[in-house]
Amino acid sequence: MKRSGILNLGLNHAIAAMGHGDFLIVCDAGFPIPSEVERIDLAVVPDLPDIETVLAAISAEFIAEKVAYAAEMAHNNPRLKEKVDRIFAAAEISTVPHADILGSLSHKAKFIVRTGAFDPWGNILLYSGVDVKQWFKKPGTVVPDYYQSRMK
Repeated sequence: MKRSGILNLGLNHAIAAMGHGDFLIVCDAGFPIPSEVERIDLAVVPDLPDIETVLAAISAEFIAEKVAYAAEMAHNNPRLKEKVDRIFAAAEISTVPHADILGSLSHKAKFIVRTGAFDPWGNILLYSGVDVKQWFKKPGTVVPDYYQSRMK
């Protein structure tokens, strides 16, 4: 049995399957998940698990180089925005129209992780990155300018 961290088989598989630039969506309970995208359904009852718990667990085991969420979240659910910004403080943060998350972006996700959250605008895109210090540690490897700040 696994000792700690994420215990869910599907979520462990998803994290291990992510490559640089792939993205997954952690969504609320009402998100319309396209049938062609692999679903990892964690929902049990309303707000169990909540988005914050799932994002915190994922962030401990996943390198999110970029995080995106609905532009509308800042106004319509500022407490959730604060939580996401705190959990992924080291990542590049961007916003997209909520309609794009529900539409075209949901079809491009590698995985969608459904929480039990009843949290409006609770759909977060996590883009897979690399561990810069590990990736560029071999002698003679040149670190691109855009990764220099992450080498410290």
